[in-house]
Amino acid sequence: MKKILIIGGGAMGSAFSIPCLENKNKVSITEPYSKVFIKNLSSKNKFHSALKMKLPKKLHFRKYSRDLLKEKFDLIVIALSLSGIDFIGKEFKDLKIQIPVLVLTKGLKYEKKKRKILTISEKLNKAFKIKDISILKGPCLAKELAKENQTSVIIANKNIKKAKKIGKMISTKYYLIEYSKDIIGVEISSAIKNIYAMIIGAGQSLNAASNLFQKSIVEMKYLIKFFKGDVETILGLAGVGDLYVSAAGGRNSKMGSYLGKGFKFRIAKKRFMAKDTIEGEQLVREIAPFVLKKIDKKKIPLMINLIKTIKDNKKLNIKV
Repeated sequence: MKKILIIGGGAMGSAFSIPCLENKNKVSITEPYSKVFIKNLSSKNKFHSALKMKLPKKLHFRKYSRDLLKEKFDLIVIALSLSGIDFIGKEFKDLKIQIPVLVLTKGLKYEKKKRKILTISEKLNKAFKIKDISILKGPCLAKELAKENQTSVIIANKNIKKAKKIGKMISTKYYLIEYSKDIIGVEISSAIKNIYAMIIGAGQSLNAASNLFQKSIVEMKYLIKFFKGDVETILGLAGVGDLYVSAAGGRNSKMGSYLGKGFKFRIAKKRFMAKDTIEGEQLVREIAPFVLKKIDKKKIPLMINLIKTIKDNKKLNIKV
């Protein structure tokens, strides 16, 4: 039995606990940003509002504290939103955490001083000195994983043995794991697909959406090559696989549909998705300063259009 701590009690962090528990691990979950959230989940009911289901009785809910991080775990899983990465990175650095870390968070960070874009693993490694990092990405809707629907994901680590060791802890008959050494390619793919899912969602017919899907893949290939990842990664679970799922039914695609109907971003967000986190929007605002100055705009017209749509609150103007 392995001890696993999941930091982040949202839909994905909580859903991820289910295959971990099925593998007979002792799993604890904590939430740094909401004491009320953990208190509610700690009740006898254990009802998760986002997943709309009761979580397993064997799942332990822990109040977040630095002392909790000092306990002996075999694996720490980071399932926070992008905005929580700096916080947890600083916590790890101050406590000199040496436990293997698995990151579920999707996104990129812009370093203003160095004018450089970092992946989540690069940020945690370079800024906070966390060394033993693996990343898990792929087409995985939290509600489907929680229901134990068949799901395939990919763990990336330059040391495949370390990735497979983690995979052995969490894989089940329905939660299938692939492996990759291409950390850069996997992280870039899984992050930018949120932007392109929004663009594909803007297509107002299947014909238009499929055209935008193809054009999105072309731009994603260029960006992976730009950031020195393996272009072949785009054809795997973290690329085409994750893009398909997000474009078919995610929040980014839903927002894209409103933009495609002519709504400006702020109006659409306020009127239709006020309580939803739109990861594609967060990423646009994070990387816009770099993309607009450092990348050839002619190579990524779809992304440039969406950046201007969100950043300047203009109507989306994509030519299909």
